Amino acid sequence: MQTIFVTGGAGFIGSNFVTWLLARPNLKIVIIDKLTYAGHMLNLQDVLGLPSVSFIQADIADRSTLDRLFTEHSPDVVLNFAAESHVDRSIDNPAPFIETNTVGTFVLLEAARHFWMTLTTEKKARFRFLHVSTDEVYGTLGAEGLFSEETPYAPNSPYAASKAAADHFVRAYFHTYGFPTITTNCSNNYGPYQFPEKLIPLMILNALEGKALPIYGDGRHVRDWLFVEDHCEGLWMVACQGKPGEKYNLGGNNELSNLELVNLLIDVLEEFEPAHENQPLHRQGIAAYKDLKVFVDDRPGHDRRYAIDASKVKAELGWAPKFTLLTGLRKTVQWYLSHRNWCEAVLAENYGRERLGLKN
Repeated sequence: MQTIFVTGGAGFIGSNFVTWLLARPNLKIVIIDKLTYAGHMLNLQDVLGLPSVSFIQADIADRSTLDRLFTEHSPDVVLNFAAESHVDRSIDNPAPFIETNTVGTFVLLEAARHFWMTLTTEKKARFRFLHVSTDEVYGTLGAEGLFSEETPYAPNSPYAASKAAADHFVRAYFHTYGFPTITTNCSNNYGPYQFPEKLIPLMILNALEGKALPIYGDGRHVRDWLFVEDHCEGLWMVACQGKPGEKYNLGGNNELSNLELVNLLIDVLEEFEPAHENQPLHRQGIAAYKDLKVFVDDRPGHDRRYAIDASKVKAELGWAPKFTLLTGLRKTVQWYLSHRNWCEAVLAENYGRERLGLKN
């Protein structure tokens, strides 16, 4: 029986990972989450109450609580999902990103390292600390090329800078202390339980309600899209088989401009919720979802293109994404259509889908 710490486990990727992990036998899962605006108990409603799952509300920057949790639960693996993750919010207020992403990761590393030092030689050898990061730490690409594990860091937003700093701490703890850390850097995730400030759920909900579909700048910023279930599988493979001290890029091999993605999403919405049956559109005299598209002022410092080279993790661990973008988007749209109550609950008093990230 292995014990797995999942920090940030009530957030988007973390909660999906916990659900995915339940199909694996002989695991005890301890979820640790501060429950900020994007972390919700609703994300865990299908897993809490199971004998193999426990939840503790705690901040990863709270050292005394972490020390107690490590002593009480004695984890074999720590997966750090805890993060502030929305670039626009980091432009408006960088402080929470530094506090959680950078300082929180440092405190978690310290607590985990001191616990690890108390273990037997055999348990030390099995212990892993997996830090979940982003491709945004690499900065921006031109029209050609891919981010590899050797790409120099060049973060261009406060969010990316806070994650880059955390990545460097994780790397340093391996090289300085021999602490068995691994880092993954992933491309843009999408899927169920993503807070509706992010592009795909925002577009889905706005379209269904007949609201504008805001596209930043010229809409030609390119991102690589990875379905969250594929990401979860890759993370577990890295946690189980990855080499301490290494980093692995996880990408979906699905490059699209934001405008292309919105157009594809509109096509998928039309399959499940045709525009001619959408009453909010009818009331405004709008015939098609595409007529809701509007170009707005670009995000300050908006990176032009991200693209991941995931050949290392494929060659060494055998991981590759299984979902095509169209298959993943269909699953995602169907989930949001059938979980409107979840959308209303997580948005209540937190976020009205207004534009963020324009402050100087």
